[in-house]
Amino acid sequence: MSNIMVSNGFMSRECLDELAPDIDAINVDLKCFTEEFYKEISGARLQPVLENLKYIRHTLGWWLEVTTLLIPGKNDSPGELDQLTDFLANEIGTDTPWHISRFHPDYKMGNVGVTRQDSLEAAYDMGKSKGLKYVYIGNMPGANQQHTLCPGCGKKLIDRSGFSSSRPSIRDGKCEFCGEPIAGIGMG
Repeated sequence: MSNIMVSNGFMSRECLDELAPDIDAINVDLKCFTEEFYKEISGARLQPVLENLKYIRHTLGWWLEVTTLLIPGKNDSPGELDQLTDFLANEIGTDTPWHISRFHPDYKMGNVGVTRQDSLEAAYDMGKSKGLKYVYIGNMPGANQQHTLCPGCGKKLIDRSGFSSSRPSIRDGKCEFCGEPIAGIGMG
């Protein structure tokens, strides 16, 4: 049985080392790319999260996926997203999945509107332009960008709708259409 963790990424190195033998995969919320946002909204700091992402990916070897909740007017500026996607591509790796989630004012921040589709698509396009192979838009039913596409031939490998997905078109860790290696756990 595999152990998967969902985290804000703001933990000590000692905590990560203690968990290391028991965790196989982790999804970390990279909430933004400014210290101000982390301090104001999360009560945390950005730099330790960035260092932990690198440590998880390059030292611990866990399967890593990153999620960013795109909040209008808070963390969605082109400049900030440019820095964030540069970090993911250059420091974490282009085969690390990046999930861009749509914000809904359902709990807190009721004065902030829902993330516009064009903002999510602009972030998606920026991630892809930086070479990220697996970029997804979430919390937006019907989005074409919720599916896993082969980075080689572009064919749909996993069709997602809500909490359901199709049987992957991946065999022995490769796209069954063109043979491109597909990153992930259990893709064999």
